[in-house]
Amino acid sequence: MINKIEITDKRFDLVKGAGSDAIHKDPQYSYAVTQLSEGDKTGTGLAFTLGAGNDLVCKAAQFYADTLKGKGIEELMSDFGSTFRSLSNEQQFRWLGPHKGVVHLGLASVTNACYDLWAKKRGVPLWKLLIDLSSEEIVNTLDLSYLEDVMTKEEAIELLKNQADQKTVRNGILDKGYPGYDTSVGWFNYDDEKVRENCKKAIANGFTAMKLKVGSADPKRDVRRANIVREVAGEEVKVMLDANQQWTLPQAISICNELKHMNPFWVEEPTHPDDILAHQTLAKKIAPVKLALGEHVPNRIIFKNYLQTGCTGFAQVDAVRVGGVSEFITISLLCKKFNVPVVPHVGDMGQLHQHLVLFNHIAMGHEALFLEHIPHLKQYFLNPIKIEKGVYITPQEPGSSCDLK
Repeated sequence: MINKIEITDKRFDLVKGAGSDAIHKDPQYSYAVTQLSEGDKTGTGLAFTLGAGNDLVCKAAQFYADTLKGKGIEELMSDFGSTFRSLSNEQQFRWLGPHKGVVHLGLASVTNACYDLWAKKRGVPLWKLLIDLSSEEIVNTLDLSYLEDVMTKEEAIELLKNQADQKTVRNGILDKGYPGYDTSVGWFNYDDEKVRENCKKAIANGFTAMKLKVGSADPKRDVRRANIVREVAGEEVKVMLDANQQWTLPQAISICNELKHMNPFWVEEPTHPDDILAHQTLAKKIAPVKLALGEHVPNRIIFKNYLQTGCTGFAQVDAVRVGGVSEFITISLLCKKFNVPVVPHVGDMGQLHQHLVLFNHIAMGHEALFLEHIPHLKQYFLNPIKIEKGVYITPQEPGSSCDLK
């Protein structure tokens, strides 16, 4: 039975310029950390913020975690979808969302702690736990409410079962490792020379994809920096551009069409994340350039709408932003149905998501495209991600790799 609960507000200052983008100029990477203990095992769950307000997320996490005291993790996870639905719709807290903001981040932290504890109790890495579960067991951990118009429980089970025959073939990724991409070559506050230098380092380190922050007040700066990355990287390397919601729709149409000339693999978060129809319009105006969306999309229902409009080229669902691993898997199933690749945003610095992308690929048949790599907090994790020649090495320790020192 879960007999001990601890919630911690953890904040980390970054090296000057690191983590900066067009909107968030001076971030402080932070986690609302939930720890749930059953016997001698403790599960750790994270929700990601940029500093201010992290304490509010911790209060929400405490509220949700307290409801789990006295419950055994195996019994809890056998029908976690019902627990998730109950907590996310708690009558008073729901008013503060629903299914978004501080309360949903608090639920993410608690949900992720449950999955970590579950894997540790079974003595396996989270990727192995998830891959070894039956289709029915996976779907029992999910809340599919409000999705019935596109995916029923029976359809979700069938989708997973249809992929089961190819699991063994796709297991090869465990030995090869999962490809990464370097998201730190061009933080917004870096000058041109540092961007150029970082691109050369990324290539030397084996990365074949990298990302640049755009969204400057002067669009000419974005165009210049994008061309620097393309010049250094060459035509074979995938280069992504990330505006972090900075542009209005007219600005996005204009600037994205200028940026087409350097052949971006995607343009990420071009405008306000709630404006689904603006993204639909933009996707049509700048085709064949694709949009990457989801870092600030908080729940499965809004992801459903993005998928229904056909404007999502790549889904960047983040398990420390939506309601945790459970909702991440739900959204991955939706994306599989709509044939949209999942390339997570990694508010966890890739610690948790290195497990989830392996599950997505092996059990769900998603393409093993690549996973974002941000190195800034590696020294704070007990089992930090390992990346060699641009590739994530498969973690072997029990759990989800989220324990902090």
